[in-house]
Amino acid sequence: MSIFTSRWPGYAAALWALAYGALGAGWALGAPGYPWGATDPDPDGALSILARTTPGFGWVIAACCLATGITALALTRRSSRRAPLFAAGAIAALLVLVIPDSRLLMGVAYTPLLLVAPVFGWGLGGATFADAWPWPVLNQLVCVLGGLLLVAAALAYRRGEERGRWFTPQRGRVAVYVAVAVPLVYCATRWAWALGIPLGVSAEFLAEGEGGLWLAGAYLATFGALGGLLTLGLTQRWGEIFPRWMPGLRGKRVPPLVAVIPAGFVSIIVTVAGLTYLRWAVAGQFALAEWGAWLPECFWPIWGTALGTATISYHRRRRTTDRKAISETPSLRL
Repeated sequence: MSIFTSRWPGYAAALWALAYGALGAGWALGAPGYPWGATDPDPDGALSILARTTPGFGWVIAACCLATGITALALTRRSSRRAPLFAAGAIAALLVLVIPDSRLLMGVAYTPLLLVAPVFGWGLGGATFADAWPWPVLNQLVCVLGGLLLVAAALAYRRGEERGRWFTPQRGRVAVYVAVAVPLVYCATRWAWALGIPLGVSAEFLAEGEGGLWLAGAYLATFGALGGLLTLGLTQRWGEIFPRWMPGLRGKRVPPLVAVIPAGFVSIIVTVAGLTYLRWAVAGQFALAEWGAWLPECFWPIWGTALGTATISYHRRRRTTDRKAISETPSLRL
């Protein structure tokens, strides 16, 4: 049974709401672990929109989780009413795009870097995995999980009907090209800095990265560029059939979720990070002369939206081709 035609995502989202609502009430009653405010390692409170809140905000969290749980349970019942869908969409957008901030992307990006940095002697200021994934950032993952469960429940509520005619293979192909091109602007600046070229920044700014920091930045840029190349698989044959150079897998069908899950997650975290930079830019926190340090990131919501569009288009196309293959192959219908 497909995840998009079953009821378990709605029950799972309701269970998540119950658990997180209990956490919120616990924080309001004095339990430790409130992930925002004074306990958040964000030094100036500029990253999270909830940075100014106190543990008493836990009551608001509990109330919102109650509404989330009711919405999730409503999505488990077959109905033509659209109110649960609208409520689920608003709550999911809040959990997935508004509450998280750029540290979620930083945690994902710096995890492989922290593994290889000691090998190459790159200086990261003594950063550790605990620095990349403190509880406030892990909490963002928990919120994203709740939002995605709600999205899955909303899709199942529609009984797997084909919706979103906008996500055609043609538009998916264009979205892939956009998703590949946009991060290259960011990559160009970081590669230039690693080569000692002050692209978009002053010489003084460039000097602050001596000691391997810009090399680490170039590594992250390369990591992003390679991710962009993998995005091409959403429109290429090797995104559906494993290529010949992969022993043990060559010629076999690529499970759609192998591409959909990582691509979908990356589309979320780059969009969230880009929205954080846009919020800072609108607040006037950046110097125009240092545009290379922030302007490329402001285009990341376009990157995330394009990648999300390409991912949905890929998923829809794979569902269509897989259904056709099953209908044309009697043995697969058994």
